[in-house]
Amino acid sequence: LVGYLSDKTTHKLGRRRLWLLFSLVPVAVAFVMVFSPPESLTGNALIAWMAVGVIGFYSAATIFIVPHMSLGAELTPNYHERSRLYGLRHAAFTIGSILALGSMKLLIDAEAEGDLVVRQTAFELSTLASVITAILILYAVVKLRERADYQGRVNASPFGAFRDVWQNAHARLVLVVTFVENIGSAVIGILTLYVAQYVVGRPGLAPLIILTYMLPSSLSVPLWIPLSRRFGKIRMWMFSMMLTGISFGGMFALPWLEPELRLYLIFFLAFFAGLAAGCGGTIAPSIQSDIIDYDEYTTGERKEGSYFAAFNFVHKSATGVMILITGYVLQFSGFVPNQEQDMTVQVAMVFLYGMFPLICYSIGTYMFSRFTLDEKTHNKMREELDARNLARDQAAS
Repeated sequence: LVGYLSDKTTHKLGRRRLWLLFSLVPVAVAFVMVFSPPESLTGNALIAWMAVGVIGFYSAATIFIVPHMSLGAELTPNYHERSRLYGLRHAAFTIGSILALGSMKLLIDAEAEGDLVVRQTAFELSTLASVITAILILYAVVKLRERADYQGRVNASPFGAFRDVWQNAHARLVLVVTFVENIGSAVIGILTLYVAQYVVGRPGLAPLIILTYMLPSSLSVPLWIPLSRRFGKIRMWMFSMMLTGISFGGMFALPWLEPELRLYLIFFLAFFAGLAAGCGGTIAPSIQSDIIDYDEYTTGERKEGSYFAAFNFVHKSATGVMILITGYVLQFSGFVPNQEQDMTVQVAMVFLYGMFPLICYSIGTYMFSRFTLDEKTHNKMREELDARNLARDQAAS
């Protein structure tokens, strides 16, 4: 809904920046709510507070994320410049995640000093993060510019807009691939701490394992842009999916290795998985933006919001499905938290953490090999669109 409404918005701030501005206060307030519930709340009152905070935060985040991703597709129609744009966004997002790891370390240290210290630290960190986020959103609203000619070019109803998304053959393929890919990647985020604690046996190193993943993910972005020019964005996204699958697939061997070898292997594979994530984070949204140009080619409309809302929905749906599946698998394998796990539980964990992503990413790579909207096709399409837009502008004047 946010995507469609932002597509329909006509305002002097543009279609996207107005929504970024709307998200500023709800994102900041809900984030502080999640990490700083009043000490006096207990039982159902605390549950209600957290429910409002969590649902409110993710709702507010959607108000920001969908228009923000949509704006990226509007800023440049250039086939490779989009990769540069989304690559920088991915790098900035990952750097923010690294800073969040530092916050987690501060909270762990505060926990040793007592509940009051933890609460105070959580409040201070969440407030600081909210203020910085609000300032950056406001900066984007003030400094960014939007294309005025894209306003008022959505005539479909919400259902019509999403029907167009599904009827777009390129989008339909990428939506299915994105769902399969995110089914595999969602479990990685869910189980990293579990694998570090119950399989590797070094829970204290979990932040370093995550950091080993995040650093190459961010720092490798400049590598993928020239490589995508040389080999093509389609091949690079396929490479990203396969490297991710192989990297995590290798972790299936962890329970059968000596403890020290487990540690070396998970760091080694996390590094290459991070490289793959840098490639995927740079190339995937760039390809999604090209698909939106194809929609304009066939419908004459500009509905970036509807498309990125669909991609965002698929991502969240895959995550929700995997949370349920992971919970059931761990339960049936006999998992009991905070104690040493037998081989059955460890194998179940590494199957979900390693083999399952390998299967999903392999399927996703095979399916995406049928994608045909390459650079040559996109350039021809852009030439036709530019000619249409020029004729429309001349007729209007």
